[in-house]
Amino acid sequence: MPENRVAELRAQIDPINLQILELLNQRASIARQIGQAQQELGVSHYDPEREAQMLQELEQANNGPFSNETIKALFREIFRATLALEEKDARAKIRVQRQTPDEKTIITLPDGTQVGNSLFQVIAGSCAVESFEQMDEVGAALAARGVRVMRGMAYKPRTSPYDFQGLGEKGLEIARQVANKYNMYVTSEIMDASQIPMMSDYVDIFWVGARNMQNSFLLRALGKIKQPIILKRGLSATLEEFLYAAEYIVSSGNPNVILIERGIRTFEKWTRNTLDISAVAVLKLETHLPIVVDISHSAGRRDIAIPLARVVKASGADGLMVEVHPNPPVAMSDAKQQLSIPEFNAVMDTLELGMMEPA
Repeated sequence: MPENRVAELRAQIDPINLQILELLNQRASIARQIGQAQQELGVSHYDPEREAQMLQELEQANNGPFSNETIKALFREIFRATLALEEKDARAKIRVQRQTPDEKTIITLPDGTQVGNSLFQVIAGSCAVESFEQMDEVGAALAARGVRVMRGMAYKPRTSPYDFQGLGEKGLEIARQVANKYNMYVTSEIMDASQIPMMSDYVDIFWVGARNMQNSFLLRALGKIKQPIILKRGLSATLEEFLYAAEYIVSSGNPNVILIERGIRTFEKWTRNTLDISAVAVLKLETHLPIVVDISHSAGRRDIAIPLARVVKASGADGLMVEVHPNPPVAMSDAKQQLSIPEFNAVMDTLELGMMEPA
């Protein structure tokens, strides 16, 4: 009977399925060992030449009935699954990866101020240090609202070499004077590892900008100092690349890293970047490091600061970063995105910062 013949053939397929399953798992186990060895060597898991060689050998050995294209498609899926397994194993071993739901890094400043302890914090200040008078007016406004960390950017990497590049060490001196006057901490962007000794005299928290997120030499150097590091997501960096950048710092000896989400490049033109608020949720699952969101560079405009700040608060972020200037229209950099002092106070009023825990 045809029905019996079908049953007999199906009975032959069932053990073959189990054999294929066993072989796939054996292959995955060996691939895991290869991945561990590659990790120790510091090389990439993905080897395109090796993949091409395997596909060529399979094509030469194929006697049908599957076509070569079908065989290659099937094995490419096996290769992708294996690579994903190796990458998952590698991520599980990095220091910045969250191992338990309650694991979290808390950055504690000398006066006991903490970032990452479930209290929403604010980092604020002008885009760049322009003068003592400018920073003094901003510092007074920040201190009045309980802000503990002030931006004091003395070096400004700009798209055009002809735009304002910052005041350099003179700007750091001004930022330090204002911070001391109002009992605040200074964070400032570092451009090169050679600046660490000089900047250490002025800066409490080092800031790695988006353009330097993958500067491994700088990241390793910052891993050897004691000050906390603010690490900003690169212009087009994936979250995996972001975490591996943090790993350079942490694995070099400095566990005090704060991540900043600053928006990503998309086709949208009505904002400077597109705020990737989903990044906060994903990073909270993947890492124990505190996460702050930059609502100034992500939007590039001040008129949506309040709704963006509300979104940041609701996302569960550990804080936000916002730029403030006494007179934004005449600011020497990023004039469109900096808040006036009344606008800054409106954001603070809206969120009741320092009194509410993140949602």
